Amino acid sequence: MISRFDGRTVIVTGAGHGFGRAIALAFAERGARVWACDLNAEALAETAALGGGGVTTRVVDVTDAEAAFAFVRDAEAAAGAAGGDARVDVLVNNAGGVGGQVGRPLEEVSGEDWRALFAINVDAAFAFAQAVAPGMKRARAGRIVNISSGAGLGISLTGIQAYAAAKAAQIGLTRQLAHELGPWGITVNNVAPGFVRSNPSTERQWESYGEEGQRALVERIALKRLGTPEDIAHAVLFFASPYAGWVTGQVLSVDGGK
Repeated sequence: MISRFDGRTVIVTGAGHGFGRAIALAFAERGARVWACDLNAEALAETAALGGGGVTTRVVDVTDAEAAFAFVRDAEAAAGAAGGDARVDVLVNNAGGVGGQVGRPLEEVSGEDWRALFAINVDAAFAFAQAVAPGMKRARAGRIVNISSGAGLGISLTGIQAYAAAKAAQIGLTRQLAHELGPWGITVNNVAPGFVRSNPSTERQWESYGEEGQRALVERIALKRLGTPEDIAHAVLFFASPYAGWVTGQVLSVDGGK
């Protein structure tokens, strides 16, 4: 059912591993020109190698708005040089996470730690959306897909207050931008993954549960299995495809059923 994306320019943030890598490769396999960024140069090189020439990578600090805008401008210029419109067709705001933090009592959380998780999970998504919006408006078409978390819809298994709050804020941003950008044919949607072992942070989280906690987590899932990064990528492909042309401002929980 999922369409091909030949000739389309797609930006994926946080593409060094996990969801971002799976999303970048899924678009590349379907013909897109993928521009992938991350802070981890070594991991990005692996993503590029797996992309077989369909993935251009750049080390970008997504919390630096100027760097985000420069990355988008380079992707737009490359699209124009390739004979297409100088715009980004699909933006996937995947960069985020817990930034190496762990759950702590409220009174032990510093303002710096609180702001750091908003910077990567919310501010970055806002900056990238700002950067791609003018080109999408000129084309009167575009897709923005934000990757939040089940933590944004309920509580976080991590116990990290800023992470739960930031993911909820990102969902609010998704809905607001959907109404603002809709008149230009731009859809803005959100994928909220359940727990997936996809990166070093989730591996540490998984190990912290122990065998009993791991079994209990899986038992709470209707399908009785953990998801994969590819499960998340498939949801993103749907939102970016023509099949989701009249779907915007929505949050799709991809969590195996809760």
